[in-house]
Amino acid sequence: MSSYPYADRYPVLRVLPEEGRDRESILNELREMATAEDSFWHTGKASGSFYCGDTDHYAFMSEAFGMYGHMNALQRDVCPSATRFEGEIIAMGLDLFNAASAGADSDPAGMITSGGSGSILHAMLAYRDQARAVRGITNPNFVKPETGHPAFDKACHLLGIEVRMAPSDPVTAQVDVAALEALIDDQTIAIMGSASNYGYGTIDPIAELGQVALAHGVGLHVDGCLGGFILPFGEQLGYPIPAFDFRVPGVTTLSADTHKYGYGLKGTSLLMFRNRSLRDGQYFFQTNWSGGKYCSPGIDGSRSSGLLAATWAGMVATGRQGYLRYAKEIFATAASMIAAVRSHPELRLIGDPTYLFAFTSDEFDIYHVNDSLRSRGWRMNGLQYPNAIHMAVTRPQTQVGVAEAWAADLAVAVDYAKAHADAPAKSSGIYGGVSGGWTEAADDFIRNIMSDMLDKHQGLPPL
Repeated sequence: MSSYPYADRYPVLRVLPEEGRDRESILNELREMATAEDSFWHTGKASGSFYCGDTDHYAFMSEAFGMYGHMNALQRDVCPSATRFEGEIIAMGLDLFNAASAGADSDPAGMITSGGSGSILHAMLAYRDQARAVRGITNPNFVKPETGHPAFDKACHLLGIEVRMAPSDPVTAQVDVAALEALIDDQTIAIMGSASNYGYGTIDPIAELGQVALAHGVGLHVDGCLGGFILPFGEQLGYPIPAFDFRVPGVTTLSADTHKYGYGLKGTSLLMFRNRSLRDGQYFFQTNWSGGKYCSPGIDGSRSSGLLAATWAGMVATGRQGYLRYAKEIFATAASMIAAVRSHPELRLIGDPTYLFAFTSDEFDIYHVNDSLRSRGWRMNGLQYPNAIHMAVTRPQTQVGVAEAWAADLAVAVDYAKAHADAPAKSSGIYGGVSGGWTEAADDFIRNIMSDMLDKHQGLPPL
C-alpha cells in the first residue's frame, strides 16, 4: 500500500493558489480522504492509535473544538473559558491519580501539554531547573529504564541532560532496580518508571523506585502517558495493577495522555506534580521586552482553546462509569487475545501484561508472523531486542468478532512463519508501524523515512 496515494488523485499544490477554491469542494476532498482512512481502523485491526473509535464521540468533541478552536489559551483576559477547561481537567486528573494521598507536605498541581512528549519535556525542564536552583547541579543526568520511552532521550537531548540507561529483566520486562540505583550520583536530577511502557505493556516496580528516589533525594517521574487513563480502572475492576500514582511515596511527577485512553482528540496530555513549586520553577518570564512583560507557563506560547474545550467535554461526557465500562471491555478483549497467543507453543509472551501485550518466538523470526497478519489486514507494531510485535488493545478491538478474527488469523500467521523460517521477513521494528526492512545503515534509513513524510508528496527529492 502506498504511503502517498493522493498525489495521483488530487492536484499537488506547490504554490499558494492564485484564487481561493470553493469551500464545499475542499470539504468534499477532505471528506473523501478521511472516509478512506477511517475505514481501516474501523475494522479493529489497528494496534493502538485510535483509542476511542466512537465516531459520535469524535463528532461531539469536534463540535466543542469548533466553538473554541480560534481562541488563544495564552490570552486569558479575552478567553477566560480556557482557565475553566484547563483547571478542571487538571483537578479531575489529580483526583484520579490520588493527589489527595500525597501527604500533608505536598501541594499538588498540574499543566496541560501538547502530548506525551510535551509532558515529558516539561517534566525534564522542571527537574533540571529545580536541581540547578536548589542543589547547584551543573552537569545534570537522568536515569531511565531502557524500556522507557525515547521521548525522555529527546527531552534530555534538547535540554543538555545526560541520559543513563538501566537494563530491564528480559523475562518480566521490568527495570532492574538495583542496576538503576547504581547509576545515580550527586548530579542525578531524577529517575523514571513506566506505567506502563510502550513496548511490552508492563509496569515498572514504582514503589521500589520511590524508595530509591527518596533515599537519594532525586525526583521520580512516572510515565503514565500510555496507561494512565486505563490502569486506575483496571485496578478498580480487580486486575493486578500495582499502585503507581501519588499514593506511592517518592513519586514527584506523573504524566497521562488525555488523547490516548482518555479518549480525547489528539494533542493534549496531563502533567501532574506532587508539589506546585516544581511546576512553577519552569515558567518563562521576559519582563524587559519592548513588547511588554511576557510570560508563558510552558514551552508553548499560543495554544488553541479548542483542544482544551474538546478534552474537557470528552472527559465530562465519559465520566468515571464510562471509563470503567470501556476498561472492562478492553481488559476482557485483551485477555482473550493473549490467550490466543499462549495457545501457540511457538510463541512466547513477554512479561505479564494486561491491556497491551507483546510476544516473540524462539523458533522463527516473529516478523514473519507480522507479515502474514499484515496481509490479512492487521497493523501491528514491531519491536526489537528481541524482535517482537505488540498489540495495544483499544475500543475498536472490543467490537464483536475482532478477537475471534485475531485468533484465526494468528493461527494462519504461525503456520506461515514456520513455512518461511529460512527466508528474510519483509517487516521490521519501526515505531509507528512503518513497514519494510532495510539494507542501509539504520540512521540513514530513518532519515529517509522522515524526509519522505515531509517531502514525497511535493515531489521533492529524498536525501
